[in-house]
Amino acid sequence: MIILFVVLIVLACVILGFIVLVQNPKGGGLSGSIAGFSNQFMGVKQTTDVLEKGTWIFAIIVALLCLFSAAFITKGTSASNLVNELDTKPKTTQGAPAQQQPAAPVTVPKK
Repeated sequence: MIILFVVLIVLACVILGFIVLVQNPKGGGLSGSIAGFSNQFMGVKQTTDVLEKGTWIFAIIVALLCLFSAAFITKGTSASNLVNELDTKPKTTQGAPAQQQPAAPVTVPKK
C-alpha cells in the first residue's frame, strides 16, 4: 500500500511542478503564449485563474496523500523495513559461509 502512495505522491508532485513552471506571476509565462492565444487557452478565459486553482488543488492532494500514507505505516516499522518493502528484488536465502574455528595454540615444552 505504501508503494501506491509513493507513486501517487510522485505523480501529483510532477503535475504540480509542471503547473507552477507554466505560470508566471507577471502574466508573461507560457500560459500567455501557448499557440499564440493571448488570454484564452482551450476555450477557457483567465488561464491564470485556472492555473492558480490547479496549483492549490495539487498542493492539497500532495499534502493529503502524505498525511494518509502515514496511517498505513505499521507501528514498530523502521526506515530499513520500509526500504526493504519498497525493494522489489527477490531475496535469496543462501547461507553465509561457515567460519572455521581457530586452532588451539600449540604449547612447546621448555627444555
